[in-house]
Amino acid sequence: MISLARMIQPALPGAAFVAPNAPSQIPRMTAAHQWWLIETFSMAERAAGASAAAPGLNAFITQELAQADLPSNRVLLIGFSQGTMMALHVGLRRQQPLAGIVGISGMLVAPDRLHAEITSRPPVLLIHGTEDDIVPFNSMDLASTALNAAGVRVEVHASSGVAHSVGQDGLAAATAFAQRALG
Repeated sequence: MISLARMIQPALPGAAFVAPNAPSQIPRMTAAHQWWLIETFSMAERAAGASAAAPGLNAFITQELAQADLPSNRVLLIGFSQGTMMALHVGLRRQQPLAGIVGISGMLVAPDRLHAEITSRPPVLLIHGTEDDIVPFNSMDLASTALNAAGVRVEVHASSGVAHSVGQDGLAAATAFAQRALG
């Protein structure tokens, strides 16, 4: 994901981009990492994985904020696939609201627990390719519905013909959202 920073940077010249690696490497994929091992892709596995990985991502965000001497409302979380699951899971549960969350080709983990656990409601942009064969396209609508029900302002962007990746139109939508969220 950090490679996308080069494409967004011109629109946000004063922004710094940082990206944590997920804690475990994906087997046989040297440069790829995952937040938790995916074996069944079940709801229970996703909920347990996100809950277990959340403290590490939360600590990373807190450390970066302290190091840069920034308030939370100057941070935009951007995630792809499992990174979207983590960005939504952690970003909606932080005590101090973030500027926003962009989720690309992901889903909302444990939507049934959101009402009980949500502590902040930053604006969210969900981007998803209509031809995603990894995370179903309807995951965007399911997440949007649950987030709206929890009082979160949500925008959606469908990238026509795009598989499990980021299309140019999705990148443009993310850039415009980032500009609005960060002012």
